Amino acid sequence: MKSISERLKESRPILLDGATGTELERRGVSMNSVAWSGLAVATDPDVVRQVHLDYIRAGAEVIITNTFATGRNMLRLAGEEARTTELNRQAARLALRAREEAGEAKSGDRDGSWRSAPDSVWVAGSISPTSGGLGDVGERTLPQLQADSAEQAELLAESGVDFLVLEMMRDIEYSCASLEAALATGLPVWVGFSCKREEDGKLYLTPTVREEIPLAAGVGAVMAEGGSLAAVMHSDVDVTGAALDEIGTVWEGPTGAYPESGYFVKPNWQFVDIIPPEEFVDRALAWIGQGAKLVGGCCGIGPSHIRALAERM
Repeated sequence: MKSISERLKESRPILLDGATGTELERRGVSMNSVAWSGLAVATDPDVVRQVHLDYIRAGAEVIITNTFATGRNMLRLAGEEARTTELNRQAARLALRAREEAGEAKSGDRDGSWRSAPDSVWVAGSISPTSGGLGDVGERTLPQLQADSAEQAELLAESGVDFLVLEMMRDIEYSCASLEAALATGLPVWVGFSCKREEDGKLYLTPTVREEIPLAAGVGAVMAEGGSLAAVMHSDVDVTGAALDEIGTVWEGPTGAYPESGYFVKPNWQFVDIIPPEEFVDRALAWIGQGAKLVGGCCGIGPSHIRALAERM
């Protein structure tokens, strides 16, 4: 199988999966008040694996491990720090097993039910510096953050993921520290930035950690340190197009878009005014028209959205 870096060089866009955490919640999995969906890989492993499998069957070429909330930075505050190694390895195992099962199912498909599953699927290991019930970074020092990120990156790399994706980057200093730690594994690293349009009409990284940072300034500073792709993620669908344009002013490499729909009232996602699949597809095709090499979904976006997009792509 070709590498994800080779695939990224091809002209046709890559289809990412949709949300894992909110899809688990939609299927009845309980969310932890601090570690959100992180513990689900231990409490509901079959559901996690099935979510990955359903995205592949819908047409996703890239699935992301359920590790957004399994870094030591998150588990420490949830009282589950001792399970950091276990949970990250288990999350990678479940995603890799889903890919394996999808391959087995497609090779033995006799009724065409797996026709939409892609021929190649890559597994991305998710890392986020977020902590405190998906809140701010709290009192962690920069060395501590870098150590937490390095540990998780190494665990995911050792577990066999194809590349790493940094998610919900929303400042410069902590994002650069996480990026440095991820790049040290030698794996390709994609970087996902979250943003919001504020009252002055400008786009800023969000939620704010210590100070408001304009999106372009943040992306420019972080991507200057490395990374293979810059994505707008966990941002509202209504600002995603403008954010892609702004990223293009400071980053000449590949870009991607995987927005959210709905909103969060911790520890639960509010499935309110979720964008219909066909409207989501229209938006995603517009992002591709803007040059996005990667499209998919984050919180609130499910397999039906990815399936509809796969059919149109």
